[in-house]
Amino acid sequence: MLRLKHPIEYELNPTEMDKGKQWLTLTLKNTGNKTLKRLGVELHSLDTFYLFPLIFPYAFGHYIGELKPNEEREVVFQVNASGSADVYATISARTNGDYFWWESGWTHISVTEEKAEIGRLLVLSNPYTKIGKTISAEATIKGLRKVMGQELKLEFWVETPSEKMEKQATIDIKDLPVGEEARYTAEFTPKETGLYTIYAYLYDGWRRIDRKIERIYAQKK
Repeated sequence: MLRLKHPIEYELNPTEMDKGKQWLTLTLKNTGNKTLKRLGVELHSLDTFYLFPLIFPYAFGHYIGELKPNEEREVVFQVNASGSADVYATISARTNGDYFWWESGWTHISVTEEKAEIGRLLVLSNPYTKIGKTISAEATIKGLRKVMGQELKLEFWVETPSEKMEKQATIDIKDLPVGEEARYTAEFTPKETGLYTIYAYLYDGWRRIDRKIERIYAQKK
């Protein structure tokens, strides 16, 4: 299904793939009333350790001469996937002589060989919280593939405003049925003013197979 971020409708397929070199097709449709010209289209990964675009021979991504109103085009990217990751696309172009920049939302690409993934990470608080108030972080884990004797482990970490990484919890996950979800939480208490980054890491044995990140800002009482 096409997603919309004006003036572009877009879709990235497939969203599930095997490990190794694979192809992603990005569909773009101009829903605006102006022709876009000299489009440079690029694909970016938020986790290049597990998934990254292979840009050869397109050293600067794909080039589209123009995209007229209601016109639809497809561009294809080859990626190397060893784990799940979020990706997004960007477009730089010209319209009526002016510069144009567009950036898509994130699309999650799942590697089908993985046993599970982090569906979402939520910080159960307002974006702004107060020093000394205990905060809960909740990760939802979804089972993807049943394997006997699975060794899944979830870790919660917090990076403080003073740039210290502190582990908050380690949780062993067992018997997670395929297609079902389970929620796990960890608590921490901000002790200094500034931006906190909360990380959830999902491991299969020693290997990290997914991660999610959220942020909150702590201020004085």
